[in-house]
Amino acid sequence: MNPDRKLAAVMAAVTMYIQNEEEALLQAPPQKPARHAVAVSPLWGMSGRQHQMQLRGLMQLRTFK
Repeated sequence: MNPDRKLAAVMAAVTMYIQNEEEALLQAPPQKPARHAVAVSPLWGMSGRQHQMQLRGLMQLRTFK
């Protein structure tokens, strides 16, 4: 392949890349979906962590054999 054609192809690719990046910067960022107003408490997760901590405490006290 001719070195001039390779250089032209590289320059065209770089130019297209720069143009695409500039267009992406000019576009508005995507909108995030609205969060729900209802707060959900993680009761199951809290209960599970508390149970694990109690079990580890008992194991540290060597109550299990």
